[in-house]
Amino acid sequence: MTTTTPPDQQRLSWWVAGDTNAFFGLGFNVMVNVLVLSGLCLGVVHLPGSDVFGVILPAMGIQLLIGNVYYSYLARRLARREGRTDVCAMPYGPSVPHMFIVVFVIMLPTYLATKNPIQAWAAGLAWCFIIGVIVLIGAFVGPYIRRFTPRAAMLGTLAGISIAFISMRPAAQMWEAAWIALPVLVIILVGFFTNLKLPGNIPVGLAALLVGTAIAWIGGYMEPADVGAAASNIAISLPTLNLDLLIDGLREVSPLLATAIPLGIYNFTEGMSNVESAAAAGDAYNLRSVLLADGTGAVVGSMLGSPFPPAVYIGHPGWKAAGGRGSYSMATGVVIALFCFLGMFAVLGAILPAPAIVPILLYIGLLIGAQAFQAVPKAHAVAVVMAIIPNIAAWAQGYMDNALAAAGTSARQVGYDTIAASGTVYEGTALLGGGAVLAGLILGSITAFIIDRSFLWAAGYAAAGAALAYIGLIHGEKVEWGANPQVALGYLFAGLILLLFPLIKTGAADDGPGTTDAAREEPAPPAPATADLPAAS
Repeated sequence: MTTTTPPDQQRLSWWVAGDTNAFFGLGFNVMVNVLVLSGLCLGVVHLPGSDVFGVILPAMGIQLLIGNVYYSYLARRLARREGRTDVCAMPYGPSVPHMFIVVFVIMLPTYLATKNPIQAWAAGLAWCFIIGVIVLIGAFVGPYIRRFTPRAAMLGTLAGISIAFISMRPAAQMWEAAWIALPVLVIILVGFFTNLKLPGNIPVGLAALLVGTAIAWIGGYMEPADVGAAASNIAISLPTLNLDLLIDGLREVSPLLATAIPLGIYNFTEGMSNVESAAAAGDAYNLRSVLLADGTGAVVGSMLGSPFPPAVYIGHPGWKAAGGRGSYSMATGVVIALFCFLGMFAVLGAILPAPAIVPILLYIGLLIGAQAFQAVPKAHAVAVVMAIIPNIAAWAQGYMDNALAAAGTSARQVGYDTIAASGTVYEGTALLGGGAVLAGLILGSITAFIIDRSFLWAAGYAAAGAALAYIGLIHGEKVEWGANPQVALGYLFAGLILLLFPLIKTGAADDGPGTTDAAREEPAPPAPATADLPAAS
């Protein structure tokens, strides 16, 4: 139940019991991601441990400290403005998709071409900087896109990300050590979905981690010798400016733009969907404030030596349901930053078993996927599914590519026809999943407007899909003029057909968003916060 008091009588606690639950959940989530990106730098790009633990992680610590403290500030400001005590801060951390993209698409090819890990690092910094600049631009464009995009499209796209990229990998990892992970998952599901209290009011996240860790150590899953070896990396390292590396990377900026432009758009589109998700859960944040924080975090991090852009995380409704309020995010930033400055991540990785941590990611995926259907009109459920599909395609293509690469080949080398003969539609899957976030928004919006018989608006989104496909921002391998004319033509023909329907349809006039049939059948969901847009003069 929402607790409301007059703003002038509002007294916000700095910490509530639910903040402890959310802190352990988000903290372990971010901790796992930092452990993964550290391993990628060491094992894939072959950067020296002194640079990873002495430069990159301290830079990441500053990013997370500033961002999480800022989001806690926004939560307390919103709570005071609306006179509520149940406002939950937005979660924040290193962007998971970008962790793998910057390593395997930017840094690894540079390393293989030059055999120089430092040059690969410089390329990653330049790429991160460009991402940040694009997100800063998106802070001024995003609110307008959000205003005219159906909620089903935004939440459906987010559900696709959560199902494909947040849930599937942790679920697969769990089944590789199910005897550890399933007990952890059960504790999380009982604690977060039934409101039952654990003995002694132990935080659910902490209890789950302790049980999983105990099972793993008692069962011989962990290696005691690894802890001693990891302790050698403990050292105090404070962040420093690394502008020379960034400038070196920016000298070869042209090849980076092909991925930086669409992924920068991905970042602010995902941020837009996450803000919509928070609004559906009752907390209407200003989108521009959120995106400015994300863009600034990427730019500052690149200057300090981190090639990993941070972002507002999927999962606000999950942490709010777990009881998180204004301070769990700030506490996460402070603790993770201290671990980064002290070089503790190697030790944590040796102590905590991954199967005891990844179930929390599956929980977030379940919650976000469910919210997409719960927070939109029932008639728009089809639009949610349509918005999900491109992200599943992108995930499937990634798995196919990884398997082929492990075999020392690629889809192009094997041949699309040969793959198709085995019953696998590789080429279509790759096209469908190209620019999945934007593609999901376009397809979900077209579907939602068709359901509502707003054919002119559906045709407008089809035209936008044609333009985006033609330059490769969706359904293409790279950004270029004429990237995929056949897909662009398909969107264009679809738009022309949609323009014919207003001539033959019956019923209410096409009045655009907000006057749809689905909206008339049942109460409309909360509208996007008007604070995102500048007031009319």
